Amino acid sequence: MKLRDLVYRLYARRVEGRLDHDAAPKHIGVILDGNRRWAKASGGTTEQGHQAGADKISEMLGWCTETDVEVVTLWMLSTDNLDRPEVELRPLLNIIENTVRGLAADGRWRVHHVGNLDILPAGTQTVLKEAEEATHDVDGILVNVAVGYGGRQEIADAVRSLLLEHARKGTSFEELAEILDIDHIAEHLYTRGQPDPDLVIRTSGEQRLSGFMLWQSAHSEYYFCEVFWPAFRKVDFLRALRDYAARHRRYGS
Repeated sequence: MKLRDLVYRLYARRVEGRLDHDAAPKHIGVILDGNRRWAKASGGTTEQGHQAGADKISEMLGWCTETDVEVVTLWMLSTDNLDRPEVELRPLLNIIENTVRGLAADGRWRVHHVGNLDILPAGTQTVLKEAEEATHDVDGILVNVAVGYGGRQEIADAVRSLLLEHARKGTSFEELAEILDIDHIAEHLYTRGQPDPDLVIRTSGEQRLSGFMLWQSAHSEYYFCEVFWPAFRKVDFLRALRDYAARHRRYGS
């Protein structure tokens, strides 16, 4: 073992030993950013960068299991990503499909898709549906795979679903306007029934949400990490939890 690796392991163990597990976030959202830049920096292809990022997911979920996290939302493909050239998009979709299959086959995670299913290719839709059905009864971390996801799209879809529901009930627009509140919209989000994310992590040094969970993250804590997603280490994860635990959440008060 190299001296650098030994020092890293000792430091990670020290950070982990000082964590207050009672103060750990229950729901973590992760913006998996920097795959392409990691590949470029390491002399690899874009596809290799996406694959390296996909390989990191199970490892990160294992860290979550050790720290009592209950829900993880992974932003794997945005609605904007669907505009990428086919030569890049198709390999990326293949990697996502294989990753979702792997998560379902692992047996430790309950997989749930969040996003607009209708805008995805038929094959990708099938993989997401089958993974969700196969893991429905798994008693483990709930893993939201955000594929074909956009925060504005989610809110628009929620409002559309709400309007259609009340149209079926015969509710007039005037009646709906009289009773409408934030809970009505929340009940139609992709994550309905789930707790909002306590902590949102974004890798690669970018300090913006880019539309990730716009509704749900109103009171979330944010942690921006310089490292590209494929190079994200356990110590980076532990630092995020340590930083989160040190904050005093006021929920706007």
